[in-house]
Amino acid sequence: MRTSFCSICAFLFVVFGTRAQNSPDLRTAIPVCADAPIDGMADGSGDIDDFDPNVIKETGCLEKGSNISANIEHNTSWYVFRAGTDGQIGFDLEALSPTAEWDFALYGPDVDPIDISNGNAQPIRCNYEVNNTNFTGIGVNPGNGQQGEPPLTANQNTYDTWLDVKAGEMYYLFINNYNTNFDGDPEPYLLTFTGSSVAADQDTALDCTLRDEFLGLDIIACQADPSVTLSALSSPAGPDIQSVTWTVDYGDDGSIDDTLTGTGPYNGELVVPMTATTSGRYYVQIQTSFGTITDDILITVHGTPELGEVKVLADMADSNNIEIVPQGNGKYEYAINGGHFQESPIFNNVPPGENTVAISDLNGCGTSGYFPFLVVGYPKFFTPNGDGIHDEWTVYGLSELETATLYIFDRYGKLLKQLDKSSTGWDGTFNGRPLPSSDYWFRIEYSRQEEGILVAHTLQNHFSLKR
Repeated sequence: MRTSFCSICAFLFVVFGTRAQNSPDLRTAIPVCADAPIDGMADGSGDIDDFDPNVIKETGCLEKGSNISANIEHNTSWYVFRAGTDGQIGFDLEALSPTAEWDFALYGPDVDPIDISNGNAQPIRCNYEVNNTNFTGIGVNPGNGQQGEPPLTANQNTYDTWLDVKAGEMYYLFINNYNTNFDGDPEPYLLTFTGSSVAADQDTALDCTLRDEFLGLDIIACQADPSVTLSALSSPAGPDIQSVTWTVDYGDDGSIDDTLTGTGPYNGELVVPMTATTSGRYYVQIQTSFGTITDDILITVHGTPELGEVKVLADMADSNNIEIVPQGNGKYEYAINGGHFQESPIFNNVPPGENTVAISDLNGCGTSGYFPFLVVGYPKFFTPNGDGIHDEWTVYGLSELETATLYIFDRYGKLLKQLDKSSTGWDGTFNGRPLPSSDYWFRIEYSRQEEGILVAHTLQNHFSLKR
């Protein structure tokens, strides 16, 4: 997570390695490769909780612990790397101060960052034990030659076994300093990648082109989140910058909508507030003494979910199957009538009449209230035998429609009855004579309610008369 005083995460390409401040959170993890050590510093609690402190008490290996002030997300750093070749990858995480106690959790391959934050993705390598050397990591401890042990939940390893990777796989590395929770001081560390792939060629073991995406990977955010700061100062140009130009394509349709004003040296940073109108693809163009460097990032901002419409899936066999259609293109789950949430927007056998639906955003952007909607439904059969039970057939919810006419036919298409919203129902007769047991058809014509209730409308179907 970002330090309280750091507003950029710069890469300086110098002989002793790559220096990087810790990232603001998982969604802007720092892209790295294996061509140089990463000289990092962690301080402060950051801006955003990647792991909801009220829900996730442990990541699967990093825990809050018994001390009340311990936290799995304090003084943290996030890195992302992509395997450049097939092979074996590890890393050494070295404490550069005597008080630091570094822990880590590694996620991958190719996990969705949202699944990391909500706890659906578990670490594949991790450590949270007290270390007897200055090192923890994956592979072999250079301090004492200890070989990594197989990773297990709640293991007591200080080193885990090597990671076998395939070219193109993406991994997220989370680094946490347990000790800084208690003394409040910033702590430095050195992150060095190791393994047979690195030994063969450290320039190709990890895909260094990922680092060219210096604005970060695409961001999915919520309207309640803090602003995101995009930085051109972390580009491969380093300090060799003459000017910076920011533009945005709000519709992400290939058409530039606006040129934006940055802040700081060379307009090198752009602050993007998380609002409904700031979703879009942001571009930066950096002029240097040796040419032009460009990058872009797609930022998608979601608000609290809203209901678009409710559709009836009229398959001529069951008129009470519906599909919930939300506004927007996020990832959602749904619940009707106070029931359990499900990811499918389709619900079967919904009771006729007024119902409610709630929509929850799987990106963590909140849950809507319950929206009312009306299913114009009907019984599949009726029994007009005078016992007072199912003696009449009608369409439920008919009276809620502004205008509605109901037509009932026999199987040959002969019109038997016409009803309106004030009618009580059909008693199974035609011209005063009881009709036989059979299937009958109906058609309903109506207008939509325009005062807040969304109508799931049925056009035509059939039902049974039983005697």
